[in-house]
Amino acid sequence: MAGCGCRGGLVPRGGPHGTGWRWPWRLLLLAWLSLGCGVGTAQGPALRTSSRVPEPPVRGTWGSWGPWSPCSSSCGDGVALRTRRCLRTAEEEPCTGDPRQYRLCQLQGCPGSSVPFRAMQCSLYDNKPVLGTSARYRWVPFHGAPNVCDLNCLAVGHNFYYTFGRVLDGTRCSPSSPDLCVGGRCLSVGCDGILGSGTRPDACGQCSGSHDTCLFVHRLFQGADPSSGYFGYMNVTKIPAGATQIKVTDRSRNYLALMTSDGRYVLNGDWSIAWPGPYEVAGTRLRYARAPDGTESLEAPGPTDEDLHVMVLLQEPNPGIEYQFWLPRGHLQPGRGDVSPLRQPQPRGAGSPPPQEPPVTPAPSPPLPHSWVSATEPPPRSPPGQSRARAASGRCGRCRPAKGRSQRIWHFCQSDFVFQGRILARRLVGQETRYEVEVTTPPYRHRFPLVSREYVWVPNACDCPPLREGGRYLLMARRHVNYEQTLNRILLRDDGYARPWTPREERLVREAARHCSQPRPP
Repeated sequence: MAGCGCRGGLVPRGGPHGTGWRWPWRLLLLAWLSLGCGVGTAQGPALRTSSRVPEPPVRGTWGSWGPWSPCSSSCGDGVALRTRRCLRTAEEEPCTGDPRQYRLCQLQGCPGSSVPFRAMQCSLYDNKPVLGTSARYRWVPFHGAPNVCDLNCLAVGHNFYYTFGRVLDGTRCSPSSPDLCVGGRCLSVGCDGILGSGTRPDACGQCSGSHDTCLFVHRLFQGADPSSGYFGYMNVTKIPAGATQIKVTDRSRNYLALMTSDGRYVLNGDWSIAWPGPYEVAGTRLRYARAPDGTESLEAPGPTDEDLHVMVLLQEPNPGIEYQFWLPRGHLQPGRGDVSPLRQPQPRGAGSPPPQEPPVTPAPSPPLPHSWVSATEPPPRSPPGQSRARAASGRCGRCRPAKGRSQRIWHFCQSDFVFQGRILARRLVGQETRYEVEVTTPPYRHRFPLVSREYVWVPNACDCPPLREGGRYLLMARRHVNYEQTLNRILLRDDGYARPWTPREERLVREAARHCSQPRPP
């Protein structure tokens, strides 16, 4: 009791009035102790209080879900219902949750002549008395009322509508909405197909996922203009197949362009500017927007089913192009594993005429092994249209592949790339043939980076040299860069060295390497 400052010595034992004087003081002391010292203390057992936390109520448990009911519609969208029972005793509280669950059931499309579901419900009241009068009306759906799940019908030829209770379950909340009315409530369909579940796919496309099965790619492209100062098309990035949540933004007077993996422009290709709006590409819907200030954006939910090449048509210096997307884990990330510019598509300069084909020149005789030709020198090509015309008419002539030791040594020393590759795909592009090649072993020679998959171009459509899909070949090719530097690719000449791979061929190629100097750095 020291904390209260109460001590027995405060009360005198005697006084001027003797013993009787002590009793009032004792009464005051007892009152003071009961009101002051003992209040709020918990130092003695008699002063402790115990608080008892009330136990939570015992609730019942849900039984198993029953089977799904038949679909509410015979065509188009509808709902199916299943229920469950709450198992509880008389002392237990009711279960928490909904005893009913609705699932979207999508059937085959309704015939074009069929009446929409909401319109059919309104038409059930045609020529029937309403509003307590004998007047009869024809009714059509009215979509301007507050509650979209009420059966609001407009009297044809009049300016009023009437609410005939709720719409039937499975009715669309509005003509442009995928949501459905159930029990008078407008419910969204989750990615699990359950109405009102609130489940949504993550950026990886996994229902109720946590973005842990994919990777986020977010970068800023700040590539400089071509060194020649020639404004034209420039590659930005490749968006691999399987990408989701794609967004590309450019804030300049330049124009974004988009090309598919087969070399076909989807947007702003061949110096033609497309209108903003939706476009179907790579298995997804892409939305192209362009603001009055020049800001452009490309957005697509994905996933894409083929590679897409993003490019820019330069009209002014590039201030930076921002792009982002999600990729499934294990996909090659652009700018890391696939850094070679040779995989990029083949653009052309804006405003320039189609590339001129040089005249046919006789094949030069093999020079000394140590001579070099500029990597940017345009390769000899057939006259315009000649290869394509000969291919169409079956008069391509006989291929003349490189043969012999001297040809092998010359091609090896003159090539920028010597590697073993497997042909994955072949495609005619204009008057040329493009092969998609898998580089199966480390290259024997390479002056520029090679990745696991490359495009190899042949400047004819006559299968010269002959390369079959699935075959493995030893290829000797050059790097081809045009004057404007808008073209950068691997080129295998008509008379280039392309031989089926065998252990003997590999031994001969390694022997040819001893006759060449080390390749010059790029």
